[in-house]
Amino acid sequence: MPIPVENDWKPILEKAAEKESYQALRTFLVDEYNQQTIYPKKEQIWQAFEWTPYHSVKAVILGQDPYHGENQAHGLAFSVQPTVKLPPSLRNIYKELQDDLGIEPVTHGYLESWAKQGVLLLNTVLTVRAKEAHSHKNQGWEVLTDEVIRSLNDREEPIVFILWGAPAQKKRNLIDETRHHVLTSVHPSPLAAYRGFFGSKPFSKTNALLEETGQKPIDWELPADPVMV
Repeated sequence: MPIPVENDWKPILEKAAEKESYQALRTFLVDEYNQQTIYPKKEQIWQAFEWTPYHSVKAVILGQDPYHGENQAHGLAFSVQPTVKLPPSLRNIYKELQDDLGIEPVTHGYLESWAKQGVLLLNTVLTVRAKEAHSHKNQGWEVLTDEVIRSLNDREEPIVFILWGAPAQKKRNLIDETRHHVLTSVHPSPLAAYRGFFGSKPFSKTNALLEETGQKPIDWELPADPVMV
């Protein structure tokens, strides 16, 4: 399962793929895709990197693992295909976005617009077995996504890292907070959102931090029609 990314992420990801843990992960994934229903589709695993090149990353939203429902995951954390019903976590994200910035929720969950503006929508684990949350945890993805965070940490221009939930927050020690910014809260899932996600104001805080460092803020308002992106 080669890494098909054709931008400045390619050498970074290929170097990470040289590790023994990735070789074991690759073997595991070949078997899983042959024998089980796995999300996202093979050709969409690396979508977040394709749409948000390394040099253009301004912010990272880090989650856990992909949605495990049919046709939901397409390679971007928290995003779903345009015709798919909004998952509860994303509904909570939209609720916080409205409370934070007054942006009315759209009816779709396709977050391509954020990705194209420099928001890397990354999970700590990039694949999952259908209807089995966390089923690909501890198979090697965490080692690769550690390398991704380290590579971003090496960037001179400050990045805002938004870490939602415990698996994401485990990567905090990879970030030099004298150069970059870290925002944390519980995961936006219905099980946790009321314990600190609501009211955390990650969107306005991110834009304030970007502006402080002379960067263009993110337009968090999604297009009503995702095909127009």
